[in-house]
Amino acid sequence: MPNPKRRHSKARTASRRAHDHLKSHSLSECPNCHERKLPHRACPKCGHYKGREIVEVEAAS
Repeated sequence: MPNPKRRHSKARTASRRAHDHLKSHSLSECPNCHERKLPHRACPKCGHYKGREIVEVEAAS
């Protein structure tokens, strides 16, 4: 196996890692309660998905 003959500089390493940052999740709005939720998933606040109640959610007391 070939091994590197010289070490890579910090600038070269940093420029390679420029796209390694974390990206924020894309969020959509629930049409029922207007809370932010992940797309293609039931809303964790009201339990609705595609206009129907899928999950029963307990009322916060």
